[in-house]
Amino acid sequence: MTTIFYAQFVKDKRKPLLIILFIVLSVLATIIFGGTSQQNKLTVDIFATGPNAEEIEQNWEELLNEDSNTKFIIADEDEAREQVKEGKRDVAILLMENDYRLITSSDMPEILLVEQHVHKVFTEEAKIQAVADGVNTSDLRNEIKDYLEKPPITVQTENLSGETLTSHDMGFQLLFGFTLFIAMFTIGVKVNRINEDKVNGVWNRLLLSPVSKTNLYVGHLVYSFLISFFQMVVVFLIFQYIMDYDIGNFPMILTIAAVYTLSAVSLAMLIAGITRTPEKFNMIYPSLSSILPIISGVYMPPGMMDNPVFNSIANVFPLSHGVDAMMDVALFDAGWSDITLPIAIMLLIGVLYMGIGINLGERRR
Repeated sequence: MTTIFYAQFVKDKRKPLLIILFIVLSVLATIIFGGTSQQNKLTVDIFATGPNAEEIEQNWEELLNEDSNTKFIIADEDEAREQVKEGKRDVAILLMENDYRLITSSDMPEILLVEQHVHKVFTEEAKIQAVADGVNTSDLRNEIKDYLEKPPITVQTENLSGETLTSHDMGFQLLFGFTLFIAMFTIGVKVNRINEDKVNGVWNRLLLSPVSKTNLYVGHLVYSFLISFFQMVVVFLIFQYIMDYDIGNFPMILTIAAVYTLSAVSLAMLIAGITRTPEKFNMIYPSLSSILPIISGVYMPPGMMDNPVFNSIANVFPLSHGVDAMMDVALFDAGWSDITLPIAIMLLIGVLYMGIGINLGERRR
């Protein structure tokens, strides 16, 4: 075992560029896409038509931008419609005195959020105008705001432990998602060396030596596990201590990463056992790995991936379980008992895939 392990280490020691590249990619992908998801604010063009267009735009712009995560800006009608037509904007809004129309050419999830906010603003304004009964609504609106600052009843939401609810952070989700996802490629490259040795005849020559078949598998798989786990540890250390990300209980994060690595190595071993040759492995494994984050909903906020078929498929792979467990630790201070289930599922996946993969590889020989 140690001989095989050392041989794999020497190969990477001579050419460490691949591991360094994957570490850099993990950090860069999180910075680029995670920063974009946190900093980008949806912009929506609004416009009105008719003789009172300017007055209508000014009145509704102020109301729509109040307490909103979306930025509403006044734009020319032709320009706004052209932006939507060309796909540069997801939606534009045609304003009327007491109504509105959405101008859109797609079915993006953000459009529903915009429509909900606009509908809420118009509904509240209609109620105020009904109560005002022709009187200036600005004074009534100010009275309502002053009243709501000191309401007779306040409602406070807390989690089960009595603490303030924590909002979902896509930056953390992408940090864990990209780190685990890119580690799969490192694992694939290392596990595929088993197929390379078998095809090249190195495997059979080693079996004639004092090295047993068990030691051959253990040497390759343990090295694949350790080098991939090392890659993830380096990425987490960079974010925790250099980029000042608070990713939660660090020992728990590392435990989840270790179990995930074991499960991902088993998945790669299963694909290696099915394909038998390094060329087929390089065709199937990268393609499968690339669609797993999409199926698992890693790139999307919770609730957006609600397809039961995709959810069922994602459950038989370790990526979704690993990201969910890490998110629970980072955002909700989950304890060991809270992450027991995803860890147990990943261990079960690891045991099953490893056993099936090795047996398939041996039987096909």
